[in-house]
Amino acid sequence: MKNQEYYEQLFEPYPDVVTLDEFRAMLGGIGETTARKILHGNHIKYFFIRSAYRIPKVWVIEYVLSDHYAQYRQELKVQV
Repeated sequence: MKNQEYYEQLFEPYPDVVTLDEFRAMLGGIGETTARKILHGNHIKYFFIRSAYRIPKVWVIEYVLSDHYAQYRQELKVQV
């Protein structure tokens, strides 16, 4: 199982607060609809500012370490 340190290193090139497109890339290039389902399903915390999603990188790391992502990634075509 991958730990927090692994994801901190993996996501190091990304800014501290990412956009929806960057979030999608961090999760292996998932589709926009899938990313929005994750956000709107309250599986990851985010800010919606001036019609744009803003997601702190630490929250993305929390999400990929969560039980929901562990189950959900089995359904995804791409994985981190």
